[in-house]
Amino acid sequence: MDLYSMTGFGRGHASDAAWDITIDVRSVNHRFLDISARLGNELMFLQDMIRKEAGSYLRRGHLDVNVTMTRLGEEEAEVTVNEGVARLYYESAKHLSESCGCELDLTASGLLGLDGVCTVTRSRVSPEEITQLATEAMVGALKALLVMRSDEGVRLRDDLATHLTCAEKNREKILERAPEVVNEYRQKLEARLEAFHLETIDEARLAQEVALLADRCAIDEELARLASHFAQMRRYLNETGEIGKKMDFLIQEMNREANTIGSKAMDAEIAKYVVDLKSEIEKMREQVQNVE
Repeated sequence: MDLYSMTGFGRGHASDAAWDITIDVRSVNHRFLDISARLGNELMFLQDMIRKEAGSYLRRGHLDVNVTMTRLGEEEAEVTVNEGVARLYYESAKHLSESCGCELDLTASGLLGLDGVCTVTRSRVSPEEITQLATEAMVGALKALLVMRSDEGVRLRDDLATHLTCAEKNREKILERAPEVVNEYRQKLEARLEAFHLETIDEARLAQEVALLADRCAIDEELARLASHFAQMRRYLNETGEIGKKMDFLIQEMNREANTIGSKAMDAEIAKYVVDLKSEIEKMREQVQNVE
């Protein structure tokens, strides 16, 4: 099964006798599916198509869409000249020339460049024709994007599996060490009592003190829940779909259990294992942020 990254790039292309369209899509991680399309005013009608197609292929991630459209055939256009405005410009320039005694150098081409004299009406872009081509290009871009996101997902899965294995090993070390903490505490307590040269030691009171410590530093439940979270994470690594949010929740729960173990353990060796455990969980958290 495929695990998808939210990082990737794709390009799609489509053309006919009149138009050539290229669409580039780039995606990065985001909590939801967020789409940003760079379209000129002429192509705003493509927004709905872009959102629809993106939603069909993607579940999460910020997607940047860039559309490049080039006309292949000759452009049909109509040029309209406002002769009345041109005549006014000319008469005003002639009067100014005579008044100032300067040369009249206004030409027809110069008049055409003046404001209001010339209007160019271009043929309208056909939304139906462009939408059909753009859809083809968009689908091609999204498919290419998915290929890259899938390749990135393979690397993400491998890295997550590596850190998960390391975290599981640290949990096993804590599990093995935990019973020794209580035994060592009992031995230290007995040694301290013997140092006072007491004739008799109240075994019941000693057992009570050891039991109180064992209760305060008991981490069996936290270790059991941690094992359950690890097992669930392994199952997610072999699933597909929108699993990034589920993984992120599991990471939070792993971190919660690790913090509780660290605060309850009361042992330097376990504290070291907890630091290593939290380091692996943090590495997983960073990678999970990019899982779709």
